[in-house]
Amino acid sequence: MITHKDYSFKFDENKCATCEGNCCIGESGYIWITMQEIDALSKHLNISVQECFDKYLLKYGYKFSIKEKKISDNNYACVFFDLDKKQCSIYEARPTQCRTFPFWEHFKENIDEVVQECPAIVK
Repeated sequence: MITHKDYSFKFDENKCATCEGNCCIGESGYIWITMQEIDALSKHLNISVQECFDKYLLKYGYKFSIKEKKISDNNYACVFFDLDKKQCSIYEARPTQCRTFPFWEHFKENIDEVVQECPAIVK
C-alpha cells in the first residue's frame, strides 16, 4: 500500500492488475515528458531522440507530450499502452507523470473522481 502525506487516500498497487488501464485510457489529455525522460525513452526503445520526437511526441509551446491513439469517440489511449495486454509497453521508462499517478495535485480536491477511475484507490 502506497501512501503520501499530502493525500487522504492510499494506493494499493496490487490492484493494478484488476484494472484495464483506466489511468492510460480516457478523455484526451497531455502526457507530459521532460527532455531527460525523452532521452531515457529513446534509449529504452533503442531509437534516436529525433526518431522518438517524430514518432511519439507532440510539442506544446516549450513542453512535450506523448501522443495518443483514438480508440472510439472521446476515448483515447497513450500510444505506449498495449490494448491487448492492458499494460504499459514502456513501463520501465515511463515519465514522471505516469510514475506519480494517482498522487496528482488535481486529485487532492477531486478524490471521488480518482476513486471512480482507479480500483486501486483506498479511502
